[in-house]
This record gives sequence, C-alpha cells and structure tokens, in this order.
Amino acid sequence: MTSLRIGYLVGSLSANSINRKLALALKRLAPADVELFEIEIKDLPLYNHDLDGSYPEVANVLKAGFADADGILYVTPEYNRTIPGGLKNAIDWASRPWGQSSLGKPSAVIGASIGAVGTAVAQQHLKGVLNFSDAPLMNQPEGYIQFTENLITADGEVTNEGTSDFLKMWIAQFSEFVAAHAAK
Repeated sequence: MTSLRIGYLVGSLSANSINRKLALALKRLAPADVELFEIEIKDLPLYNHDLDGSYPEVANVLKAGFADADGILYVTPEYNRTIPGGLKNAIDWASRPWGQSSLGKPSAVIGASIGAVGTAVAQQHLKGVLNFSDAPLMNQPEGYIQFTENLITADGEVTNEGTSDFLKMWIAQFSEFVAAHAAK
C-alpha cells in the first residue's frame, strides 16, 4: 500500500537522458510504501504571462501533477553551469498565476553528469529558485552522481553496489523528509 506519492521532474528533455535513468533508479530503489511518478515537462510551451487567465491543457496537467504529489523531486542535468531551460520553464508554469504557486511541496534536488562534480552548480541554482518559491527543501544528503557508462541501465537498474546503496539511502531520506512535512 502506498502511503506517499512523490512526483519527479526530469530536467533533460531527452528520452535517453542519464538523469531520466537516475530517476528510474530512484523509483526502483524507493521504499515499498512510496510511489514515484513523473510530472512531464517536455511538451510545455514557453511560459507567457498572457496565458495566466487561460492555461493550456499541458500546463494544467503539470499543476495537477504537483497537486497530486506529497513531495517533489527535481532530477537535473547541468547545462552551461545552470539548470536547463525546460526545467526552469516548468517551474515558471508551476509557480503561476500569481498567488497560485504549486511549488510549496517538500522538495529535493539530485542530478547526474559525466563530469567529476556531478551537477553541483546547477543544483545550487535550482535550490535558490526553490528557496525563493518557499518550497521546503531537503538539504542533506546531497546527491551529485558522476555517471559512467552503464552505471544505470535504461530501465533504472544500478550496476554499481556503492551507487545503489547511496541512492537507496538518499531516496529513503527524502521519503522521510516528505513524510515529516506531511505530518505537520
């Protein structure tokens, strides 16, 4: 029986994204009473204030995904030392119209990169945006995953025991963080 529902956004729009694989790995490794589900961002048009009175259906679906979640997980790559434009666009849609932000859910940030520092700079930028948006944010443990070839399979199986153990611990910690906020 599921007691927590965690929505996740993958910052990369690529179907073959290493961050999509990371999200699938977290989904597989989550505690049994936690359901992770994707909140899709790939089809969102660019945010435009003129549409605040009449959101396109895809933006309504995005906001419904936030509403259906007990917590939100952001799985982000790093593009040019910051978050991808598609992810920022989704955050803009979710935070509007004024006074109707969907971003106030317990949140966490994790990401994978082929670089040695993972997605550290992008994560710091994203945490700044989420802090401004008043989203309760899990700050520890942090998750900067250096992705190597075949570290995570296309269906989310982690092939390195140390990485698997870390991700299992990380998603369990986030689940506890979400549960603690849900109990308030």
